[in-house]
Amino acid sequence: MYFSKSLIPILKNNPSEAKIKSHQLMLRTGMIKQSSAGIYSWLPLGFKVMKKIEQIVREEQDRIGAQEILMPTIQSSEIWKESGRYEDYGEEMLRIKDRQNRELLYGPTNEELITEIFRSSIKSYKSLPQLMYHIQWKFRDELRPRFGVMRCREFYMKDAYSFDLTDEDAQHSYNKFFLSYLKTFKRLDLSAIPMAADTGPIGGNLSHEFVIIADTGESKVYTDRRIFDVNNDEVALDKKSLMDLRKEYNKYYAVTDEKFNQNEFDINVTSENKLETKGIEVGHIFYFGDKYSKPMNASVDFNGSKEFVKMGSYGVGVSRLVGAIIEAKYDEKNEIMKWPLAISPFHCAILPQINKNDKTNLEKALNIHEHLKSKNIDTIIDDTDESISSKMKKFNLIGVPFQIIIGKKSEDDLVEFKEIGKDATKTKIEEIYKIIINKL
Repeated sequence: MYFSKSLIPILKNNPSEAKIKSHQLMLRTGMIKQSSAGIYSWLPLGFKVMKKIEQIVREEQDRIGAQEILMPTIQSSEIWKESGRYEDYGEEMLRIKDRQNRELLYGPTNEELITEIFRSSIKSYKSLPQLMYHIQWKFRDELRPRFGVMRCREFYMKDAYSFDLTDEDAQHSYNKFFLSYLKTFKRLDLSAIPMAADTGPIGGNLSHEFVIIADTGESKVYTDRRIFDVNNDEVALDKKSLMDLRKEYNKYYAVTDEKFNQNEFDINVTSENKLETKGIEVGHIFYFGDKYSKPMNASVDFNGSKEFVKMGSYGVGVSRLVGAIIEAKYDEKNEIMKWPLAISPFHCAILPQINKNDKTNLEKALNIHEHLKSKNIDTIIDDTDESISSKMKKFNLIGVPFQIIIGKKSEDDLVEFKEIGKDATKTKIEEIYKIIINKL
């Protein structure tokens, strides 16, 4: 792809309306464009990053045996009235009517709809457990949408749901998602700490938020610093049983603001290990038993008796993760964005110095691009007439991890090569291919 033909509208300065790093960078690099308050169009750069995050989320859900479905954005009010949440949910729910005057809503979440799907499809306990998920747009009419995709009205979310026969079985499903989330955030190079959280309008008596520490976070969190050692232990994620892993985290105090108790904090955490800070919620899981299955009559036959299934729900903010990763990885001072390799918008930028009367550098860039493309390495050629230093700054800002610089004095098999945030070095083209392939 040539940069001159791409839809990447770079701004010279941060927009005045953007107050946090992620909102500033996403507008400045043309990742998103505001449509109305709290609603954005995702342009190619931002959309690529979001879809790569989505794929990692999907792979980790598939790995624990969850089945992907797709539910609609528009839901009937009737199933929400069955559960008792239609009036309780409040003004965040966008309520609408169709031409037949039927009450509909733009789904803020899907507990009712998935329960209706389950009750009409599953009749026997022998079909349990059932784990289902979808990745879909949601809408919540925020009173004050702000901070770009971090607190918007329309957002892209993975939500999953579990159905089990007993509380014990349901706890096992809960733990499977708990582990899945830890692995998902590890793959995104995020240190996301599970913290006991309030269940809010979803309900139930067990809930964890997965929070990354950030000054711009809206969640106030209280934790024991030693929990970070558990989070960095790769062996714990792969070797421990699901219950043991939960117990490993539960040894350390970690709660969000709604669950905070000063006395418990003082008793359980020594002064040198206390951490009171802010964080960004990137995932939230709930266990709520028969809160929805009972009023909606979602049951299975078990030895001739009717058993209401035990349920949990599990959300990851896919679009919010784009902003959260920027908050965690963007070097604002040096204007360098370090995306995790797995989700960077391009793997490599090829930056030839353009001479109108000499196409040699552009031809060399195209040859390199074709070779990398054959290895499934996503590249972009900056064919603009900007200076090399301007091109490098631009791709530092966009966050492309590798840059190949073809200047006036580049020899046939030697070009300048740099990894983002490091100095450029003269390297043979064949060596560059090996470095990029090995890193990816």
